[in-house]
Amino acid sequence: MLSKSVRNIQKEVLSNNWYSLTKVTFEYLREDGIWEAQVREAYDRGNGAVILLYNKEKGTVVLTRQFRMPTYLNGNEDGMMIEACAGILEKGNAEETIKMEVEEETGYKIDKVTKVFESYMSPGSVTEILYFFIGEYEDNMKISKGGGAADETENIEVLEMPFSAALDKFENGTIKDAKTIMLLQWAKINGLFP
Repeated sequence: MLSKSVRNIQKEVLSNNWYSLTKVTFEYLREDGIWEAQVREAYDRGNGAVILLYNKEKGTVVLTRQFRMPTYLNGNEDGMMIEACAGILEKGNAEETIKMEVEEETGYKIDKVTKVFESYMSPGSVTEILYFFIGEYEDNMKISKGGGAADETENIEVLEMPFSAALDKFENGTIKDAKTIMLLQWAKINGLFP
């Protein structure tokens, strides 16, 4: 459904390399009844999915560690980030995408995942909706070392750690990734671990 508060939308593609950057010019109806001209840029990288892999019996979670150039450019000294497993949606299916990403990145083959919420991650400039999942893993589900897809230039380290250690890393600033923090907080609030 189109908003009655927006009209005369014009789009200009500024970049279509890795993802798409579009300049959008439009008029927005303010509360005082005046139509105001506005210009914004929107970065479209597609929608994504993220998962917190957990093992209740062991009290552990599986996270990943990899280099992220944008963080390096913004002061992260080594560019490395600890994150929950995630990826861009394949054919629009969040559940199937996250199962595939788990296998590629962590080496675990899981069958059951549970969607817990969804969120716009940076609504001021990025179109992405991220679908958040949890999924239980067991040691016997490990079918490969993981590390990411070779054709996607991923060099991912798989980290299994106690849930309490992951919370400590968030609290001391070692984990700075928003999607991971959101899932760790969800797990704590909802009593995922006793």
